[in-house]
Amino acid sequence: MPPKKPITSPAPEKSSDLFAFTRENYKWVLIGLAFIVLGFVLMIGGGSKDPDVFSEGIFSFSRMTLAPILVLAGYAIEIYAIMKKD
Repeated sequence: MPPKKPITSPAPEKSSDLFAFTRENYKWVLIGLAFIVLGFVLMIGGGSKDPDVFSEGIFSFSRMTLAPILVLAGYAIEIYAIMKKD
């Protein structure tokens, strides 16, 4: 009986086959992260220097509307970045 050859898996064709994500995936991850960070930065503040004085600044458009939209858009971009295939 002739000796059996060892079973080997096929070698990857290119170096990007070794990683789950490509360079473009990482680009989208960084863009999504920037959206999330910007959204949270826009939510910061709105307080008054005097705790006895109420500040209407907490109800500004950027804190109540724009910032949550940016954070949600950032999470959507992150999901896209993870699911994107070549």
